[in-house]
Amino acid sequence: MSVVATDAQGTHAAGVQRLLDSYRAIPATATVRLNKPTSNLFRSRAKSTTKGLDTSGLTGVISVDPNARTADVAGMCTYEDLVAATLPHGLSPLVVPQLKTITLGGAVTGLGIESASFRNGLPHESVLELDILTGAGDIVTASRTQYPDLFHAFPNSYGTLGYSVRLKIELESVKPFVSLRHLRFHTIEHLIAAMERIIETGGYDGAPVDYLDGVVFSAQESYLCLGVQTATPGPVSDYTGRQIYYRSIQHPEGELQDRLTIHDYLWRWDTDWFWCSRAFGAQHPVARRLWPRRFRRSSFYWKLVGYDQRFNIADRIEKRHGRPPRERVVQDVEVPLERCAEYLDWFLAHVPIEPIWLCPLRLRGDDEWPLYPIRPHHTYVNVGFWSSVPAGATEGETNRLIERKVSELEGHKSLYSDAFYSPEEFDALYGGKAYRTAKMTYDPDSRLLDLYAKAVQRK
Repeated sequence: MSVVATDAQGTHAAGVQRLLDSYRAIPATATVRLNKPTSNLFRSRAKSTTKGLDTSGLTGVISVDPNARTADVAGMCTYEDLVAATLPHGLSPLVVPQLKTITLGGAVTGLGIESASFRNGLPHESVLELDILTGAGDIVTASRTQYPDLFHAFPNSYGTLGYSVRLKIELESVKPFVSLRHLRFHTIEHLIAAMERIIETGGYDGAPVDYLDGVVFSAQESYLCLGVQTATPGPVSDYTGRQIYYRSIQHPEGELQDRLTIHDYLWRWDTDWFWCSRAFGAQHPVARRLWPRRFRRSSFYWKLVGYDQRFNIADRIEKRHGRPPRERVVQDVEVPLERCAEYLDWFLAHVPIEPIWLCPLRLRGDDEWPLYPIRPHHTYVNVGFWSSVPAGATEGETNRLIERKVSELEGHKSLYSDAFYSPEEFDALYGGKAYRTAKMTYDPDSRLLDLYAKAVQRK
């Protein structure tokens, strides 16, 4: 029997109507944008003088069906709220991106990834159907059999083909705890070799592995973090207080074990925004003791980043100390597994950023997703690095260097942050022909931004 919240369905229907009313209120000559209070994008963009789409009624979970293991979810629902609705049923989305305020619609029209991605792929692969407000002002239900061209072009379109209004997704059963094994490696090559064996066999030393990611601190210090679900009760760690999760991984030799609740495992990275909270002093023992717990989360750090971007605080500090301004290097890239060690060796030699996050992934099925064309049945490694470096002589010098290297290794870069590709490069990397066809079909009057304009030109 489905668990359906009737009031949630009514709220959703009213929210859809407000969305449509706000679309129709925007002048035909104006670009349509979302009016969204939060974002996990690191791209700057020009300010709009036009009131955006009203998504205020599209933030909830509409229903959860524990028997079918599916959920109907509004497009602007955060994963924090989605997980809160599914975990009481012993269920979870197949992939839960690391930060609480990422929305389901955002993870599908953009990209999302986490430590289940080596077995469950990317969030858009678990979508069974979704309602999309297209640039033409129509709401269509897309799936693998209805509007399949839009369904497959939607991932990585970043709201330039339309906005998801409702998504029906698959869920998976989860147990209440996760047992962790942190394995230390002294060379990148040994870490990648172990990662490959785990992915191919689904286990390590005869034990299953449900979750797999890693952290590189240096060429001589790197870790794989293996998680397995368990129902066995016992003591668990807490990294929402004074202890810091990524520091708990480090140890001199061999293996270190740990345990978390499934809830705290899913959000283990959010408390310190991986390790980026150190930039705000939140990891200093004295500051951490005084820092309110409710502000130890990615959404609050994001607000601090917003203030910095608005008032150029960091660059002013650098100038006061006689140092050059800094270039933001906040990126996630996917590199084929067989080229990952080569990429990491290059990165450690050329880019002064640490730690680095590693997360392997394989697409679940045979579908082709033209706007992010990674190969089915092939393992990639997401490499995440989020910091800044001294600015070079040209804008985006380090980011451009990274883009060239990733392309050389037949990889791809996510588009949530700064990009510097030429139109020709972008077209070749991000499904230009398929995108233009879908754009002409579902946004014929260009009411929404073009993907290149949004991702690179930052309009």
